[in-house]
Amino acid sequence: MARILALDYGVKRTGIAVTDPLQLIASGLATVPTQELLAFLEDYVRREAVERIVVGDPRQMDGSPSEVEGAIGKFLKALHNQLPEIPVSRQDERFTSRMAAQSLLEGGMKKKKRQEKALLDEVSATLILQSFLSSRNA
Repeated sequence: MARILALDYGVKRTGIAVTDPLQLIASGLATVPTQELLAFLEDYVRREAVERIVVGDPRQMDGSPSEVEGAIGKFLKALHNQLPEIPVSRQDERFTSRMAAQSLLEGGMKKKKRQEKALLDEVSATLILQSFLSSRNA
């Protein structure tokens, strides 16, 4: 089986998570500057079999799209142009940043390390991927 990648897209940085080849476990992979994201994904797909890319769908509490959705739309077009063979899914990502911060706190991570936004983005991507896997298997 091929892996599934998940992205917690941000204007400055994007957190990335990946499944194992059997698509059972979601793990943080990296956080990359968003301007380097397409190159990172293209390189990763050359080295690893990827079945699907899941992109977080940030929404406001009322369900309306968040401010970053315009940038995500542009990214999705560029992603399709660069990797047209890989399907893309969206996954609701409301509360993932808050849940990521809470999981780092509960994991006993020191405050200074918890404040690293790159780590938070990677954990958020992992939560997005876990949600996707759970909804797909439900």
